[in-house]
Amino acid sequence: MTINKDFEDLAIWKISGELTNLIYSDFRKCNDFAFRDQITRAGISVMNNIGEGFCRNSDAEFRQFLNISKGSVGEVKSTYYIAEDQQYADSDITMDRRNKCQRLTNSLSSFMKYLKTSNKS
Repeated sequence: MTINKDFEDLAIWKISGELTNLIYSDFRKCNDFAFRDQITRAGISVMNNIGEGFCRNSDAEFRQFLNISKGSVGEVKSTYYIAEDQQYADSDITMDRRNKCQRLTNSLSSFMKYLKTSNKS
């Protein structure tokens, strides 16, 4: 695996940014401000925890932040079910976003495993 010098180079960070932008786009006009705030904060959490963890002093600390990101992805995925139930977004969009969340969760898990098995920790 290539050694990244900046968190902006990480595929998981780029994907999390795409997901965050989709969240903002999907719910820009949503008048349920509590809902919109909750899902956007969860999306931001995914992206920011990857960046913050990358800047920590060890792979063990980075893994902990990736784990927090993974939890936030789960929150986004779950919230898209609510969005569908409340008809804030149609089922095609919510299914696509949940699939993106699952792929991001899988990528985070793989990267965490890599960090754990690498001899950097």
